[in-house]
Amino acid sequence: MTTTPRPLIRVLRNRDATLFLTALVVSGFGTSALWLASGVWVKDLTGSNGLAALCMFALWAPTLFGPALGTLADRTRRKPLLIAFNLLPAALLPALLAVDSTGRLWLLFAVLFLYGAASVVDSAAESALVTAAVPAELLGDFNGLRTTIREGMKLLAPLAGAGLYAACGGPSVALLDAATFLCAAGLYACVRVREERPEPATRAWRAQTAEGARFLWRHPGLRPLVLAGGATMLFTGVCGALIYAVVAGLGHSPAYTGTFYAVQGAGSVVVGLASGPALRRLGERRFAAYGIALTAVAVAARAVPSDAVALACGLASGVGLPCVLIAALTAVQRGTPDALLGRVGACADTLVLAPNVLGLALGAGLVELIDYRPLLLILGVALLATAALLLQSPASAERTASRSRSDANPA
Repeated sequence: MTTTPRPLIRVLRNRDATLFLTALVVSGFGTSALWLASGVWVKDLTGSNGLAALCMFALWAPTLFGPALGTLADRTRRKPLLIAFNLLPAALLPALLAVDSTGRLWLLFAVLFLYGAASVVDSAAESALVTAAVPAELLGDFNGLRTTIREGMKLLAPLAGAGLYAACGGPSVALLDAATFLCAAGLYACVRVREERPEPATRAWRAQTAEGARFLWRHPGLRPLVLAGGATMLFTGVCGALIYAVVAGLGHSPAYTGTFYAVQGAGSVVVGLASGPALRRLGERRFAAYGIALTAVAVAARAVPSDAVALACGLASGVGLPCVLIAALTAVQRGTPDALLGRVGACADTLVLAPNVLGLALGAGLVELIDYRPLLLILGVALLATAALLLQSPASAERTASRSRSDANPA
């Protein structure tokens, strides 16, 4: 008598899925290392906190152009595009060897911006190509592993990047990151996925981009998930800006913030491993809504002045927050026609991730005007309301989802 392998084992036994995940490990390590080192680099050269923060802004800013950039993933074959947009950062990063004074900081910001744009295209192409390599029923498990890898790199790579920066300087971190992209490009080149050449474009770039956004907006199953994801990232972005106030309220130095991030990262690693079975049992909407509700409780409870409660809240946030991100990505992959997947995926990423930047800016202003404890309670209520709205009429959305797909014209 034979038994069916567990879904996670089936994903890891899939050669192409393993190549995708290995490439994510390699490139994610380099990206996370550079993320921290670039800010420290700018801080050391200028002494300015504001300029150091611009490094993160430069990396995130291209997300705002996600729908247009994602159109690339629908106008050409995705495997060559993935390879090319991993080789591009590898070619750009060595230019940072020339950054040795404040007068050349423009070069660092320019490279980071182009790096971020390449990452947007890379993410759209990778998410679309994965659907040809991983069976639909295993996409939730794959995306959970993807989250586990990403969060695991956030725990390990920044420390490695900081150590390398301290020992050898910023250019050494840039060269390490370039090497990781070269390795990732080689791994993607080994993927054995057959792709048909896309039909020649018959519409202008803007019209094609709008088509992806229109499909996402009209889809009754995807739109609530993506909007809930964006609202969640907005509110948790505001909460993220309050973290130093929370730490100060507990009587600790700012360095204690690292403990919260480590605990939250550990929770995200755990939920990534459990997301596949949870998605099959609950479905995307309930899985996302329960995760948002858990995050809401964790955010509100941070108002309690207790180290134990604060750390428990960090762990709970780490478990709850990725749920809506995994659910939205999996739903987009399953519910979007292949010809539109790059555009729809990039549009969804923009709507979900861009509000986090706005939330951070909003929170940074509010924390100077209002005590952080009432703010945390308000944010908790807002997150609970988001979860409740997502749970409304899921059956109705499922009944009309297929009609929306059939009405869409991906040509």
